[in-house]
Amino acid sequence: MSNKAKSTDNYISEQEAANNILDAREAIVSTEEAEELAKIEKIYKEEHSEEKISSIPKEEVKKSVKEEKISSEHVYAKYEEIDKDQLQKDLEEIKANLGPVGQEDFQHLLKLERWGRAFTISGFFMIYLVTALEVSIGLSTFGFWTLGIVAAVFIGIGNTTRWADVAHPILHGAYDKVPNIPKQYTKSGFARGNRRYIDWLDWIKPEAWEYEHNIMHHYHLGEDDDPDNVERNMQWLIQSKTPMFLRRLFIYIFAMTWKFTYYAPNTLRILENKERRKRREPELKDYEMSPFTKNGAELWKNYYLPYALVKFVALPLLFLPLGLEAVWSASIILLIAEAYANLHSFLVVVPNHSAGDIYQFSEPHKSQGEFYLRQIMGSVNYNTGSDWIDFLHGFLNYQIEHHLFPNIPHSYYQKMQPLVKEVCKKHNLEYRQESVFKRINMTIDLMIGKTKLLRVDGI
Repeated sequence: MSNKAKSTDNYISEQEAANNILDAREAIVSTEEAEELAKIEKIYKEEHSEEKISSIPKEEVKKSVKEEKISSEHVYAKYEEIDKDQLQKDLEEIKANLGPVGQEDFQHLLKLERWGRAFTISGFFMIYLVTALEVSIGLSTFGFWTLGIVAAVFIGIGNTTRWADVAHPILHGAYDKVPNIPKQYTKSGFARGNRRYIDWLDWIKPEAWEYEHNIMHHYHLGEDDDPDNVERNMQWLIQSKTPMFLRRLFIYIFAMTWKFTYYAPNTLRILENKERRKRREPELKDYEMSPFTKNGAELWKNYYLPYALVKFVALPLLFLPLGLEAVWSASIILLIAEAYANLHSFLVVVPNHSAGDIYQFSEPHKSQGEFYLRQIMGSVNYNTGSDWIDFLHGFLNYQIEHHLFPNIPHSYYQKMQPLVKEVCKKHNLEYRQESVFKRINMTIDLMIGKTKLLRVDGI
């Protein structure tokens, strides 16, 4: 048999080699694998002539891709291998070196507050503009709704950032130690009593959210007592026989109402259970939304009605001098703004701890070092950058840093992040940081039962 014939028997043709590469590409299930395949192809092109690359055995291509991918994967330290005492020392050294909270940090908060107020005021000015133009000269349907939707988005951004950029850090006590700080910017003064109507009026009662979030969520992250465990809370949908496309549709609709349908009744339930534990009474497992029950009446009286009456009755009536049509137009725009605010807040809040690469724990943490470890393993950051980018994320794009030290001001996060990354690298811990839009898709997969949280056995 000739050498040429042997070559034909032992090796695949140039066309077959190309087909094998295409086959390998079709088997790729992630961007990382695609990148690894591209590296292998580049190596072969550099090491072989065009004649030789046409005679690469099919199995050799596939084996090389697989081996290169495996060798490139980083293996992080196991939970039990982490030196939790040293981790605690390293992280607390970062916080100590940042220095005390001062006027500069308070001024940073005031800047974020001004930005949020500017969006809200601009939104209401645009409602006035669009309704005045509609009454005076008439607007096309396209012109009316273009301006109306822009107004709704501005008001929605102001709503979301009021919660995330202002109420959130203040209710953690982040600015309590600023010398001579006004009482309304302290944990004990913000949104208390009638100041709720000035500082932070929402579907959620500030005192209830503070307990649910600051205590139950932060100090039980990923545990059974964490009220924001998305996988557990969505079991009714996950265990149902509902088709996947309908589950996704439900999540999209739920996201437009989630402060009303989830956060308000759930924070009330958690606060009520706090009192029930003191009285050694059975805890509530479900929401009570009917106004004819004890907690349902509380929900409507002190959660729903104060916000609804101001937002959807009193504020639209301000446009009455322009006529009833202006009042109705303002009401519709404010309803759109509410839907947007729910979507925006859902986007930046929910994915922080909810995806198939986030850990859940079956027992409470036993030390401060272990607490820090769980905040890293149970949280994810989004893309970070300037104050403007961080403002639109509600500074929730620094969720790891926030969960490590909940009572620090937002101005600390940008300084802390590279230092926390270095500590994670030192201890061989994964520091997750990705686009918020990628993370929301991963969260929805978890909510509909396509993926599951990771678990550390026996911990």
